Formats: sequence, structure tokens, C-alpha cells
Amino acid sequence: MKDSINIVKYSGDVVPFDVDKLINSLRRAQASEELIQQIVEQVENKIYEGITTKKIYQMAFKILKGKSRVSASKYKLKKALMELGPSGFPFEKLVGKLLAHEGFSTQVGVIVQGNCVQHEIDVIAQKDNQHYMIECKYHSDQGRTCNVKIPLYIQSRFLDVKAKWEHQKGHETKLHKGGVYTNTRFTTDAVQYGKCVGLLLTSWDYPMGNGLKDRIDKLGLHPLTALTTLTKAEKTKLLDTGIVLCKELHKKPALLEQIGIDKKRHKKILEDSEALCKST
Repeated sequence: MKDSINIVKYSGDVVPFDVDKLINSLRRAQASEELIQQIVEQVENKIYEGITTKKIYQMAFKILKGKSRVSASKYKLKKALMELGPSGFPFEKLVGKLLAHEGFSTQVGVIVQGNCVQHEIDVIAQKDNQHYMIECKYHSDQGRTCNVKIPLYIQSRFLDVKAKWEHQKGHETKLHKGGVYTNTRFTTDAVQYGKCVGLLLTSWDYPMGNGLKDRIDKLGLHPLTALTTLTKAEKTKLLDTGIVLCKELHKKPALLEQIGIDKKRHKKILEDSEALCKST
């Protein structure tokens, strides 16, 4: 492969192809080193000047899916989060489940009274003296980001709710915080402002080492949309039943029959969902 091949990111930015990024993403998906080498060789033989990262992902995913379904499911985590639509409510549920598995008691989709007006809050999470108001910003387009307007807006809503919470009995010693979770990324200004006012910010890869991708892998909370053994229509039907996680599907296998999936396919689907439930 030629040394300097430029590729086009989802954002439209043009950057040099970095094979290490491809290798690291495949390692995170727990593909074998032998398989990673095969994929890297095939991708390097096919890439060309101006190829998009989407095309590179599709090439790698196709090979991976043919060799290891579970690794392919882990590799497509970012895309799987994009498929939690179109309403974004399944993403709110996923965030609630994530916080619940981290020891918080959670409520999703709650109307609360602020000091001035009522607010619909995506997730309220409590643990010990921590009391959080979380807003979820879901995007179905990987190129979209959360700019500074989002945390500015969320902070103003949080301050109105906080003013009411602080006067409630038992809240005198609680640590009240607002937060924003997004399945894409924050702009630099959004992070700077969020840190300055004390908002909890979580995106695909922020904070570094503790973003959504890291926490989902660590807890084994992959969305059911990651499964390569289900069609898009089948995933939509399962999301409509109110579940969002492979872990939930594995506990309720009867749902597969309920939505009309042939019993012959159940074993592979449940095997993959079980494998994705394992924490790292």
C-alpha cells in the first residue's frame, strides 16, 4: 500500500489513513490477531485516495461478519447505537439501564416541576447523595455532533429544576448535577462549557476511557441492534416491545416467537445475545 492515502471521515474532514486505528477497533471487537491481519491486508489492498471511512468500515465489517458474528456485533456498536431510532426513546432507555447497572436507581421519561416551569426529563438517576438530571441527545447520523448550544440549554433547564429540588425535604445534603449523554460526539466548545459549569458529559468516546463504548463493553450492555442475526424489521419489532438490550432479549427468548421469527433461527440469535452479555 502507498504510504500516504487520504481518507474522508463522516464529518467531511480529510485525514491520512491510519492502519493502527483499524487494528485497535478490531481488537476492541475481540477479533483474533490472525483475523485482524487478514482484514488489514484486504482493506489495504482495496483502499484508494479519497475513500470514505464508511466504505472502510463496510469492508472490514463484511469480512468480520463472515468469520465471527459476535466480533462483528461488537465492531458495529457505534452503528448499533445509531439504529436506536427514530424517536431516540430506546437510547434514553439504554442510558437508564447503563446507570442502573452502575448502581443508580433510575427513572426514564419523567415530568418534574422546576422553580418556574415543568420539564420532561429523559433520565433521573440517584445513588447515595448523588441526584442527577440527564438529557439524552440521540443522532441517527454519525456526522452530527452536540455543539455548545446543547449544554447551554440543558444547564438552564437543570438550574430551574435544581432550584426546586434544593427546597425539597431530604435534599439538603444531596449533590445535584445536570448531564448530557449523546451517542455521537461533543464539540470542543461544548466540552469546555460543560466542564466549566459542572455538567456530566458522556459521548461515544468521552470522557476518554469511560465513554459509552467503554462502559457498554465493560458491563456487557450491548443494544439488541448490534445483533447481526436479526433483520432491521425484526430489531424494530423488538424495540417496540420495550426492550433495548441483548441481555433483556436473552432473558425473554419467547419474544422471538412473538414477533414471528422462525424457531430454526432462535439458537443462533440467543447464542450471540448471550455472548454479548458478557462483561469484560
